Amino acid sequence: MGLLSILRRLKQSPDHEVRLLLLGLDNAGKTTLLKQLAAEDISHITPTQGFNIKSVQASGFKLNVWDIGGQRKIRPYWRSYFDNTDVLIYVIDSSDRKRFDETSLELADLLEEEKLAGVPLLIFANKQDLMTASPASVLAESLNLHTIRDRMWQVQACSALTAEGVQV
Repeated sequence: MGLLSILRRLKQSPDHEVRLLLLGLDNAGKTTLLKQLAAEDISHITPTQGFNIKSVQASGFKLNVWDIGGQRKIRPYWRSYFDNTDVLIYVIDSSDRKRFDETSLELADLLEEEKLAGVPLLIFANKQDLMTASPASVLAESLNLHTIRDRMWQVQACSALTAEGVQV
């Protein structure tokens, strides 16, 4: 389910390297998610002031994951990382309803980018461990994901903190 199903549809042979671009607003949980994928300690995570790159072996795939900071001042530089992206992973803080409009606009802009045309999209509806989290289905509706016709897409409820829903 989630990332693995997209990877299997994307690459027939799992021995290929896959480039994943991990984006989302600041404080969405991108770096925590990356560290969970890499089976690393998540107890000391600080805001990403630029980017992190990790190579992760998972289910026979070599994943090169580019985690780019989500602060407003960094977002214009996201396009520098679009080349050769195989899967776009967009992380949303499901508990931060005040920022749903902002994250929706950023995602819409990404989906209009020529260099990301047709790139499969996986949205992690993160922070599902919090009582205030919106369900993934509500998030999908508020983001108008049903209108996406030019790429594979999927929404995955998860908690980067507990690793629930994060496994490849």
